[in-house]
Amino acid sequence: MSSGIIKHTFAGGNTTSGFVSFYEEILSSEIANHIFCIKGGPGVGKSTFMKKVGTYFSDLGYDVEYVHCSSDPQSLDIVYLPQLKVMLLDGTSPHIIDPKNPGAVDEILNFGEYWDEEGIRKNREEIIKVNTKIKNCFMIAYQYLKSVRLLYDGIENLMKKSFKEKEYNYLRFDLINSIFTNIPLKDENGKARNLLTYAFTPEGISTYRESLINLAEKRIVIGETLGLSSEELFNDIVKEGVKRGYYIECYRSPIKLEKIEDIYIPDMKLVISVSNEYNPYPFPTDKTIDLTTILEDKILIEYKETIKELKDEMDILVKKGLYHLQKAKEYHDILEEFYIPNINHQEIDDLLPKIIAKIHRYAR
Repeated sequence: MSSGIIKHTFAGGNTTSGFVSFYEEILSSEIANHIFCIKGGPGVGKSTFMKKVGTYFSDLGYDVEYVHCSSDPQSLDIVYLPQLKVMLLDGTSPHIIDPKNPGAVDEILNFGEYWDEEGIRKNREEIIKVNTKIKNCFMIAYQYLKSVRLLYDGIENLMKKSFKEKEYNYLRFDLINSIFTNIPLKDENGKARNLLTYAFTPEGISTYRESLINLAEKRIVIGETLGLSSEELFNDIVKEGVKRGYYIECYRSPIKLEKIEDIYIPDMKLVISVSNEYNPYPFPTDKTIDLTTILEDKILIEYKETIKELKDEMDILVKKGLYHLQKAKEYHDILEEFYIPNINHQEIDDLLPKIIAKIHRYAR
């Protein structure tokens, strides 16, 4: 059997509003068959365990969503099997999630059962110190990112002064018509699900956008620049799609969460994306619309130097925020060294076939 569709995303991340999570939008308890909430400290193997489950079911031909961790994009926060309505998630800090319907839907997998507590407690003082350093790094990073949003708002306010509103409205009307003309209405209720387009991570600005782009048969790109936002346009597209009964994935910006930067409509095999300084689009496209053509040059020139100054300051603050996220990851790696030697990985490996067998029940 061929492998299922693989998608990589972020559903939680470090943003200008602090840590934000859309984990509960991946799979609700109301429709879930089973949600495994994995508890345990750093380095116990939660991410590796989830990857093994995802690989197993992907090889059987099931679709798999891998939701990555913004504090370490090589690690996973969630593995979601949409056809089976099963999800495994990391229920530890900062995305602390507890079962809502224990036994009926949710199940806790406590990996703390597989560690040597005495061995870990020998490093008690060091563990507490390192955890404090990690907490401080995130606090400082979020202060820098919070300041980024203030500068972004300043740029946006200045850019709006040179915006040709009438031309924008024509463009918006034409694009929405071109997307939904001859598209049938569905009998079911439409729904929008929120995720993140990219993430501020210890590795810099990380994205799995290519994973999304590869699912589409038609791709539309909206060219923009910082402060010149397609926010209203994307909101209108989502509203129209949901009104027509379609399921839509909305990928939001960590700089401004109100702003959608990718829309994916699976039933239409359509992706609509922005391209800007922090989220460039280097992929093939079927249609491109350049919003920078509807700016009033005379007014823009008046604010050119101020906008450049704000953008430069914004870049500096983003880099400082990323630096402290990197420091947090370095301390986290030190923390893992206290746990890894004290974990019985064999017992966790022995648990894997039992969990796979449980999930297989829903394949029937």
